[in-house]
Amino acid sequence: MAKKRAASKKAAGGCTVESYKKKIVTFLGTYDKKLMPLSELETKCRTKKLGRDNFVKAFDELRTEGTVLVRKAMKVGLCSRLNVQTGTVSRLSRTFGFVMTDGGTEYFVPGKCMLGAMPGDRVLLTDIPSRSGEPEGEVVDIIRFGSSQLTGRVEFVDGAPYLIPDTASKNHIIIVQGESVPFENNDKVLTEIVYRGRRHAEHKVRVTSVFGSSDQAASCAASILALHGAETVFPEDVLKEARKIEEGGVQEYCFNNREDLRDMTIFTIDGAESKDLDDAVSVEKTGRGWLLGVHIADVSHYVKGNSAIDKEALRRGTSIYYADKVIPMLPKELSNGICSLNPGEDRLTLSAFMDLDEQGEIRSYRFCKSVIRSRVKGVYSEINSILRGDETDEIREKYSQVLSEIPLMDKLADILIEKRMQRHSPDIDTTESKLLIDENGVCCGVVPRERGKSERIIEEFMLTANEAAARLAREKKVPFVYRIHETPPEAKVEALHELLPKFGLECPHFTEFKPAHAAKILESAKGTDKYEAVNLMVLRSMAKAKYSTEPLGHFGLVLEDYAHFTSPIRRYPDLAIHRIITDILAGYDNQWLNKRYSGFAVNAAERSSAAEIKAVTIERECEDCYKAEFMKSHIGEVFEARISSVTEFGFYAELPNTIEGLVHIRTLPEGEYDYSEPVSLTERFSGTSYTLGQKVHVVCAAVNVSDGLIDFVLDTNDEQE
Repeated sequence: MAKKRAASKKAAGGCTVESYKKKIVTFLGTYDKKLMPLSELETKCRTKKLGRDNFVKAFDELRTEGTVLVRKAMKVGLCSRLNVQTGTVSRLSRTFGFVMTDGGTEYFVPGKCMLGAMPGDRVLLTDIPSRSGEPEGEVVDIIRFGSSQLTGRVEFVDGAPYLIPDTASKNHIIIVQGESVPFENNDKVLTEIVYRGRRHAEHKVRVTSVFGSSDQAASCAASILALHGAETVFPEDVLKEARKIEEGGVQEYCFNNREDLRDMTIFTIDGAESKDLDDAVSVEKTGRGWLLGVHIADVSHYVKGNSAIDKEALRRGTSIYYADKVIPMLPKELSNGICSLNPGEDRLTLSAFMDLDEQGEIRSYRFCKSVIRSRVKGVYSEINSILRGDETDEIREKYSQVLSEIPLMDKLADILIEKRMQRHSPDIDTTESKLLIDENGVCCGVVPRERGKSERIIEEFMLTANEAAARLAREKKVPFVYRIHETPPEAKVEALHELLPKFGLECPHFTEFKPAHAAKILESAKGTDKYEAVNLMVLRSMAKAKYSTEPLGHFGLVLEDYAHFTSPIRRYPDLAIHRIITDILAGYDNQWLNKRYSGFAVNAAERSSAAEIKAVTIERECEDCYKAEFMKSHIGEVFEARISSVTEFGFYAELPNTIEGLVHIRTLPEGEYDYSEPVSLTERFSGTSYTLGQKVHVVCAAVNVSDGLIDFVLDTNDEQE
């Protein structure tokens, strides 16, 4: 009886949704034209009155899946026949966007071709003629909405409030005042789209959060964090776990099955402001070389897999540092407390001992669970003064327990640096910015971050430990999270090959680009006025480093084995491999390790790579706002700068303090400019050229803290070099 009722219902209601989907695909695939009127498709599918709901559901599902496309005049076709691809909006600016196709190709999309799509939207994309040679496309349909949030500043026009968005549109967007939280003119706000138009300017929004004045970098940074979903507060269940761990303290029973290294001369070296001290070092001279010890906070002892803290740490992926603030991966009870290798306190660690020969090569290595007691909280600037020999009596007293170790560390670091040079690792210069923030949270200075000898010592020691950790995993053939840096993309290598002759430099001949070739290019430019430009070109030719479960090696360091082992307080991949190494030391066999960690390693690598990109984006955007805030008080001043990049709409000039601003082409002397990507802008008739690396004198003309933008113009009272 039940079967008869079901059959009767199907007959009365027509085909099922799945049956209609198959029919739709079949008819559109065999149609003599690429597009079919929707009404004709309904007729061919023999849609009965009672079955039309299922037909509509089937068609909507195919559209959402990216299988069919609706064009003008309600004509439909298969995306595969129309050369339409599915993808996701990856980035958006005021005048253009980018779509990453499911096939892994990123398309540039002009703003007028975005169809109002937002980051995270699933879209259908067609190719359009490219002006740059790179893939260029047009969004023809939005099949699923993603993000509905926009940040920007409020501006009242004729008494009505509008949003001037940070991205998505160069036009004002209407704010629906009745649905918004209270706000004022010039506030930096987070909004939610309540109505979507066919262009970004047609969207309507409501204000959900107000951060303060858009002229203050701190307000702008808060909006950037909110937009990217960087949470500054931990969930209560995570805090509860963290407090319980902190209250438990470091007990004697925790030392069971650990090597007691508390009598060894071990100490930390970090920045003066650092509170999350996750690495300490020890050095001994041996009869055949050196014994280097790198002792890392054993975070995995406290953060167990699938605990609330672990899930939150995986979600965050990394700590985020901006201005004078940090959004930690772990609660402060762990990051600044029980896991931090504070001086004079017993701390649980995972130690790596590397037996090095006189040339710094790893003869052997071993890892062990340990307990240490750091002798002193070393500070880079203080140890640099000891190495220079101009330390104060107070500093000598502070480091009295480790003074004999510091020269040994210096000598070993020199050997490791020389070894890296002998591997022909390209020595690319990069300069980080240090923002000086006053008691009111305002940026009052920007300087290049110093990198003295003690910074290089710790860098070399950490690289050696990272190499040993990766070698352990590769030799044991266990699942792992490696840090990889692949060979530069072929297109970038070809571009470098074409550009070098324009700077009067010969590009080495090669069939496969290797680190030695990059090193040779940099060496050939050293000591010349072309060096900074060549350094930038080589840097921009490099691939992005990322995390992987495959041991593909590190191009820049010229290492077959490399992983991130030394910062489990602030990076999840380090915590992940600590967990794996712990179980290797516990004696678990490969079958068990593969079963336990194969899926975990893949998930950790993928999510950590994405988290790193997000963190870098947040840090850069926040830094831009603070730099703009600092330059507000320097409008009208003249600065010496170097051209750091050239575009078809002008060039960017960088000051010695790392601040960068745009010299727009419309502010250059009148003329017709030819763009030689990415090297120069040349005025066609006078021959005046603005070239990568060239010195210029600029005037700070305008600043926009909300957007993190600085505008320069050339100093007309100065003859450009």
